[in-house]
Amino acid sequence: MSRRIDPVAVREAVAAVGPWLRDPGLPPPQRPVLAAAVRLTARMLAERAPGASVEVRIPPFVAVQCVAGPRHTRGTPPNVVETDPRTWLLVATGLRPFDQEADTGRMTLSGLRAAEISRWFPLVTVDDPETG
Repeated sequence: MSRRIDPVAVREAVAAVGPWLRDPGLPPPQRPVLAAAVRLTARMLAERAPGASVEVRIPPFVAVQCVAGPRHTRGTPPNVVETDPRTWLLVATGLRPFDQEADTGRMTLSGLRAAEISRWFPLVTVDDPETG
């Protein structure tokens, strides 16, 4: 049995990268800070959408399986979503719509069920620093 994801830890990790998500002109966060935000949000998706019919890949940090349905066990998964860390976090926080990022090619989807993960976004929001 996997350990439950602490929502406070997820919010803190996302808050640490929030300024960079809002302003791409800022320098990127340090690798461990970025990795924590990506891993925790991806694992939160896997916890909220349990299953193994869709694989979500955010290289170089994490890959998770999620969404109930036929289980994948060997070879290339039939349903894959892959994107870079920044795009992932923009979608996971609701700063960019899933469909928009898929349409632009910043998020690649393969398989009939890959887009099903869109119903779980946003996973967490980035608080406005003015309102907390």
